[in-house]
Amino acid sequence: MRSSGVKAGAIGTAVLMGSALLTACGGDGDPNADKPAASASAGGAQEQGTTAVRSAYDRTAEAETAKLTLKVRAAANGRSVTSDGKGAIDLADGDSTMTVTAEGKTIEQRVVDQVLYQKAPGQKVPDGKSWVKIDLQKVAERQGVNPGQIGDPAQSAGYAKAITDKDVSKVGAETIDGVRTTRYKVSVDVAKLPGGSRLREQFGPTLPMQIWLDDDGRIRRQQVDMTVKAPASAQPGSSASPRQIKVSTLMEYSDFGTEVDADAPPAEQVADMTDQVLKNGRQQS
Repeated sequence: MRSSGVKAGAIGTAVLMGSALLTACGGDGDPNADKPAASASAGGAQEQGTTAVRSAYDRTAEAETAKLTLKVRAAANGRSVTSDGKGAIDLADGDSTMTVTAEGKTIEQRVVDQVLYQKAPGQKVPDGKSWVKIDLQKVAERQGVNPGQIGDPAQSAGYAKAITDKDVSKVGAETIDGVRTTRYKVSVDVAKLPGGSRLREQFGPTLPMQIWLDDDGRIRRQQVDMTVKAPASAQPGSSASPRQIKVSTLMEYSDFGTEVDADAPPAEQVADMTDQVLKNGRQQS
């Protein structure tokens, strides 16, 4: 990203890295996730909403697989890029297959064992390869966050640990693709997430989130809005405020139990671009 403006490729990378960081907020399951907060009155509406939201990630993961649609909008310096994805995800290990469309281009994408593979028509790949790969675990480690459960948004148990009664408000009933759901507004305390100190520098103190749960307590839709902040140190010689990229991610789950066939491409067709992505991220200014 240069001072003259935000390139589409840079915004696309921000979308990818932003999603990786969000899903990296997972960890060991919270043993108290299904229990009401001690300060809440038994049976109270606030307690029930909090309990439902905190347990939603585990309940969704219990479905094992699902179809997934994704819409990500990233905006900075008066420019925005929207990406739409459609595919399927294994909720147990985070493997997924997806077709992503952005700015008129279609990308074939797979996540296998925490490694992202992408293939796009006409893309320039070293040594004539057809696929690029990015090690999401390595990226997360360089960012100073917990790499656990990367690529598995349904198991972001870290969210559950960062949600209390005061963070949840019930909006009401809504129907999504014929399925009755209950919509909640949630404010996630970033400081309580694994790697919270580093994440707080990047995303601010809270992550505004909306979540729609079906009658089985599973996530049908989740929207997360965040502002990704680049530290001033990333802009040598600049006294301006840190760059900001606003990212809105909307995920929808359906057809629980669907078949997911996510395999890594043949090794001879893959070029590892992880280090290049990390290098570009450090050089953006």
